[in-house]
Formats: sequence, C-alpha cells, structure tokens
Amino acid sequence: MKIVPILGLAMVIGFSARAEDDQDRVRRAVEAGRILPLRELLDRVEPAIPGQLIEAELESENGTPIYELILVSPEGKVVKLRFDARTGDPVAAPGRSHRH
Repeated sequence: MKIVPILGLAMVIGFSARAEDDQDRVRRAVEAGRILPLRELLDRVEPAIPGQLIEAELESENGTPIYELILVSPEGKVVKLRFDARTGDPVAAPGRSHRH
C-alpha cells in the first residue's frame, strides 16, 4: 500500500485546534496501549490489500475505537476498510457484514 505522505491520521480533519486535540488524544491512546499505531495496522494490511492510502481516520463506534481507511486499488477502485483499532481485526460497516 503506497501512502500519500501529506495525509496523517489527525491531519485529515484540517489544521484546527480540534485537530491538535485529536492528534494528542490518539498519541496518548497509542502510548497507553489502548490502540495500535496506524503504522502497525498498515504493515498488517499492506500485504493482503494493495492500494494507495488516501485517508485514515480514528472513529468511535459504541465505545470501540475504529480505524477507517480509504484507499484506491491498483484498478482505480475506491475501497473503504474498517478495523478495530485495539486489535487490528476487520470490522463491518454498520448494517453490513464484513467480507475479505
């Protein structure tokens, strides 16, 4: 997976005070071992799912931290993937079953 260098986890929402707060929140969660570093998740995903990462977000769903990745496949298809940020396991979008 090729990563677009200008996009960072907290930077996808802009350069605001909120973005800095979000970045600090994510850093603290990683340091405390509550979530995986994004790089670790990408290292796991890259061999199985080729593509260029265009966006990464950390969300919360029913108290579960979720990494949402959006990438463009080698064929040009936009793909949205969701992973439990604690374990790196794939999760389905709300209302959908997950298939890999």
